[in-house]
Amino acid sequence: MPFASRDALGRIESLHRHPEPGATEELDPHHPEVLEFVGTAAAGTEEFQRLDAGFVRVIEDLIDVLIIRNLISITDLPIDAQNKLFARKSFRESAARQPLRLFGDSQSPDVLDATDFSALR
Repeated sequence: MPFASRDALGRIESLHRHPEPGATEELDPHHPEVLEFVGTAAAGTEEFQRLDAGFVRVIEDLIDVLIIRNLISITDLPIDAQNKLFARKSFRESAARQPLRLFGDSQSPDVLDATDFSALR
């Protein structure tokens, strides 16, 4: 946890590994002010994270294609990579099995549960 020293306006002016005179406020390393101070909280971070998540899916699909075409084997990958791929696949498959609930669990008789169409008879 970094320790912050602030200026008269309350902005971080320095970060330290250990408490020092004037730097006694302990902040989480992922605190927005810490990230901004070290220059990793650039504008568009959320957009980049969304794009990055999409790109991870592309890489996952590419690995699947390479395995299907027998260009690589899953065992060619490091065990940590195998575990991460299996975990993602398992999560995606379980999420796909969840019923689509368009209207939630309403107690109103006028709102149909997305998985119960018996009331339409």
